[in-house]
Amino acid sequence: MNAQAKTDPASLIAAGRRAIEIEGRALAALGPRLDASFARACAICLECQGRVIVTGMGKSGHIAGKIAATLASTGTPSFFMHAAEASHGDIGMITRDDALLAISNSGETPEVLLLIPHLSRLGVPIIAITGNAKSTLGRAASVHLDVSVAEEACPLNLAPTASTTATLALGDALAVALLEARGFTSQDFARSHPGGALGRKLLLHVADVMRTGEDLPIVSPDVTLAAGLVVMSKKGLGMCVVVEGGRMVGVFTDGDLRRVLDRQADVHRTTMREIMTTPGKSVQAQELAAEAAHLMEKHRVTALPVLDAAARWWAR
Repeated sequence: MNAQAKTDPASLIAAGRRAIEIEGRALAALGPRLDASFARACAICLECQGRVIVTGMGKSGHIAGKIAATLASTGTPSFFMHAAEASHGDIGMITRDDALLAISNSGETPEVLLLIPHLSRLGVPIIAITGNAKSTLGRAASVHLDVSVAEEACPLNLAPTASTTATLALGDALAVALLEARGFTSQDFARSHPGGALGRKLLLHVADVMRTGEDLPIVSPDVTLAAGLVVMSKKGLGMCVVVEGGRMVGVFTDGDLRRVLDRQADVHRTTMREIMTTPGKSVQAQELAAEAAHLMEKHRVTALPVLDAAARWWAR
């Protein structure tokens, strides 16, 4: 190690910023290179009747594992196969229905190249992600995706840094394009993420968290504003739901109250029917709670009435 290495805070921060700037430029250069080859790679994955097997060695292998995990969790059946282990039996995991996504920056990784003859016999399409289209892997592939970079973030231009970042971003781009092409939904995502906080958030439905029974701020359309205000105050939601014949006919909120008072309405004579907002924002009980939260944020409201599947007031 160089005894003259700069270890003062300013030098360390400057080195970190240079690395980020170099990797940022690598990503900026990657976008314009997505062309018909990228579309063809997506088509191969969409047409695949088996699984998209992702392989690589070294740092590329670590990136391959992440890409495989992202594909699998977003609707494209996939798994990571270590290239070195493949020639010692794991190649038996590959079937004629699969596709291979092979990652090698040089395109000359021996362990990856050993797979080509076997895949050719099976007729398995190969998507190659390399920094050299003229490499052995690039020329043998069904489609080649270019992740070449002008320089690595490593000052020695040796350690895979900008190139692995570009590869990771390209893998994400592939996963997102496939996700959209498949019409993958948040419900689909929830089914593959049942554990942890993310799973709980996505699997939670409005019916699981909504208020029910005596906690509901319900009023008839014919009650006075004064009576409605009592209900709003007692229930503490800053709103009340106007219900008639088992159906929600409108809502009345704090915002509506301010507008009514500006008109100097008589709180003892004015009925809720005259001042309620119709039809009012609502959400169905079977919707995801996350979607309800999105609607509340979008419409800048603090509560939403819940309706059943037939759009009737949820009376439970």
